[in-house]
Amino acid sequence: MSGCLCLPCYKKAAPKTDSSADSNQNLKPWTVPFPPPPPPKSGFLLQGMDPVERLKSGFEKFKTDVYNKKPELFTPLKDGQAPTYMVFSCADSRCCPSVTLGLNPGEAFTVRNIASMIGPYDKTKYTGTGSAIEYAVCALKVKVIVVIGHSRCGGVKALLSMQDGVPDTFHFVEDWVRIGYPAKKKVQTECAMLPFDDQCSVLERGVVNVSLENLKTYPFVKEGLANGTLKLVGGHYDFVNGKFETWETS
Repeated sequence: MSGCLCLPCYKKAAPKTDSSADSNQNLKPWTVPFPPPPPPKSGFLLQGMDPVERLKSGFEKFKTDVYNKKPELFTPLKDGQAPTYMVFSCADSRCCPSVTLGLNPGEAFTVRNIASMIGPYDKTKYTGTGSAIEYAVCALKVKVIVVIGHSRCGGVKALLSMQDGVPDTFHFVEDWVRIGYPAKKKVQTECAMLPFDDQCSVLERGVVNVSLENLKTYPFVKEGLANGTLKLVGGHYDFVNGKFETWETS
């Protein structure tokens, strides 16, 4: 099964070395073995349809079946938004929080990235994430921030597969998923006897908890928690078995 980082044909250029054996030693298991995903069996992408035309036809269907039939939902959105939730979700194409959680437009201010990770407060390193959190909490006044991990996450597999001292393969990916390093060490210490896939399952929830703790380093989040105006919730979507679980953090 393909993870969300299965790019087997891509490898960042690296300085040449004197030993050809080094390239074999640096090869990472998560960059090669995943086959391409199978073509869709039905529904979403009609066979033979131009990808751009697929988007246009998808919008026309949405406009006819949803937008035009629900003015009570879309008309108020013309004047602004007042979402209850801020949702962090993985960019994995198999995970769409609006669909899986039944959220309507205007209900959730959403950020999607590799493995749903949130770095700690840092005005120079994680400004994209930080600006989204600040706007959601301070301007939109969201009441709940939800961080959702998921089954068979390629970012989590990448994190667990990384070896200390081995050069990075991608330009950005490894540095990003290192946000979850504390959870990785915990899994390696406490779950060393489990098979790799089972360790990944544990780590999928562990990196969510790391992100929830990192959220508490943002002063406006900390203030909202102290005032009781903000709640932090972790979640895990298992699309293999059709399950969704949540937990709260104090």
